[in-house]
Amino acid sequence: MFRQSLRRCVRISGASFAAPALRTTRPVVLKSIAQPSQIALRAPASLNAFRLYSSEAAAAAPEQSADAPQQKSGSISRFEDLRTLGVHDNLVNSITKGLKYDTMTDVQSKTIEPALKGMDMVAQAKTGTGKTLAFLVPILQRMISADPSLATRRARFSADASDIRGIIISPTRELAEQIAVEAEKLCQGTGLVVQRAVGGTQKRQMLMETRRRGCHLLVGTPGRLNDLLSDRSSGIRAPNLAAIVLDEADRMLDVGFERELQDIVSQLPDAKETQRQTLLFSATIPSNVINLARQWVRPDNFDFIQTVSKDDVLTHEKVKQHVVNCRGWGNVLPSLYELMHTELEKRAKNPDLLPFKALVFLPTTGFVELASEVDRSMKQMRSQYDRVWSWRIHSKLTQPARTKAADQFRAATSGILFSSDVTARGLDFPNVTHVIQVGAPSDREQYIHRLGRTGRAKKEGEGWLILPESDIRKARTELAGLPIEPSALESAKVDFTRGETSSEITKAVTKAASEVPEMVLEKAYLSLWGQFDTRTAQAKADELKEWWVDGMQKDNVPFMSRQALEKRGIRNIQGMNTTSPRRPSYEDDQPRGYGRDSGRGWGSDSGRGFGRDSGRGFGRDSGRGVGRDSGRRAPRDGFEKMEQDRFGDKRGGRPQQRAQRSSF
Repeated sequence: MFRQSLRRCVRISGASFAAPALRTTRPVVLKSIAQPSQIALRAPASLNAFRLYSSEAAAAAPEQSADAPQQKSGSISRFEDLRTLGVHDNLVNSITKGLKYDTMTDVQSKTIEPALKGMDMVAQAKTGTGKTLAFLVPILQRMISADPSLATRRARFSADASDIRGIIISPTRELAEQIAVEAEKLCQGTGLVVQRAVGGTQKRQMLMETRRRGCHLLVGTPGRLNDLLSDRSSGIRAPNLAAIVLDEADRMLDVGFERELQDIVSQLPDAKETQRQTLLFSATIPSNVINLARQWVRPDNFDFIQTVSKDDVLTHEKVKQHVVNCRGWGNVLPSLYELMHTELEKRAKNPDLLPFKALVFLPTTGFVELASEVDRSMKQMRSQYDRVWSWRIHSKLTQPARTKAADQFRAATSGILFSSDVTARGLDFPNVTHVIQVGAPSDREQYIHRLGRTGRAKKEGEGWLILPESDIRKARTELAGLPIEPSALESAKVDFTRGETSSEITKAVTKAASEVPEMVLEKAYLSLWGQFDTRTAQAKADELKEWWVDGMQKDNVPFMSRQALEKRGIRNIQGMNTTSPRRPSYEDDQPRGYGRDSGRGWGSDSGRGFGRDSGRGFGRDSGRGVGRDSGRRAPRDGFEKMEQDRFGDKRGGRPQQRAQRSSF
């Protein structure tokens, strides 16, 4: 019952619905939200704006601008108006004079004022909509209200490690760093001290810095926060905790942080004793987010804020999308470089086009390393790619290396970032013209979030999906109904078994790949077997062997012991190399996903698979839609009301739509 409310709480876009009011004055509330002629639970049709998969509504991120007119449903639309709500002048000045923000985004207008009232909040908000400020302003003001001395810089001299007043939990290191930087800018005119707690950095160094400078606001990832709170010797305590934020809650659960979040909440002061405020932001509201809210949100004192309008423009209506069906895995990298070559040539002929800036998502950490090495070799060949800067980013890199790559790509006018899924969500890279995804995405949501890195701030963008033949069926199943148009590239259909060399780019890229260090090649090969569908395992093995033997002219594919094959569930597959190598194998060192702080790898195929039948259209969309909305009993509380009102199936699945087919 409790979990049902989280999806039911508000169908009115931008309005909040308090659980206590629902429980104690249900008849009055129901009448107040109904049409005058109706006495029903349903909100007016024009207000039925709840959209579960806001990932599919990932429209361009609005930029903070005084010139950008936006429709506001909150009572305030300018940051200067925060003074009328009791926000301290020092915070308002940091926003208006320091950051030079004037007009609020729609998300900020809808959420800041309700959060300032002190109630817990669950907000459904898309990434890239200014929600960082939407939760920073209320929690910083709450800390200052609880202790007015924190409003002045003098308070910095008396801060200590056990004086944590606010905690922000983020799914990835990069997003946590981004939030911390924004928080530091807001706190410049106050005595509030911000510290970071993320994996991939020196724990000892962080503790020394915290003991030296103190900490009022701690921004971190679930793994490192849990480690610090559970370590009695760390000195990290939060007896005066006033507010906590869970940002990208659905993402944290997707990457396996549920246990850490449970441990964290059990180590914090009881919310009933400290009157702690919890703000939970999530792009989607599936069942596991409901369960998370049960543990964190006060059931008798919370609002649900819906910031996704029914009329939001879907990302796939703004971004042109293309798919390239390749003969096999050996054609994937040549097709990628042929695409980039074509786009660079367009810009050489037409300088009016935006500079080429591409975010290339690759299926595994090992494949990111392979693509990066190939890129380095291509530059050494004095090709046109030596004029384009490129970077790589994945969870196996150190945190400083990841931060440096992200910052440099963000600042670049033109460039290429080879990435695992770590950058798919939360991070903002301006002016990305192309999002290129190699291999089938693990699910529809991953594809949508990756695509959302382009077409932002009302700029045009393109999405490309490059698939080996063995991935096509899975992609059709997951992406049914999206307007993805097939496109042809010469490199995509080169047959290595026939010695075809018609594509100059294919020859150059294949040669570059063959010269990559054996360790990198082997790790890339093994990583591709980290997750697979048994129905297409043979097709995948055939494609990889053709690439290695006929394409790169290797003697065989990398070695995998019979024990390793058995461990991965690879049975009765021809074309695998089980002959003992003459040197150590790297099979036990192959990347497995993207690391817990940055998102998981491909994930399970859940038996859906893909297969080799490339002549068929998309499969059916399995979304069950909204379902019935009438004839239900009255909800018992705010959480149950939200669940009954949710849009999409109970797994947090796709919006209802008619099954569609495509030439894809």
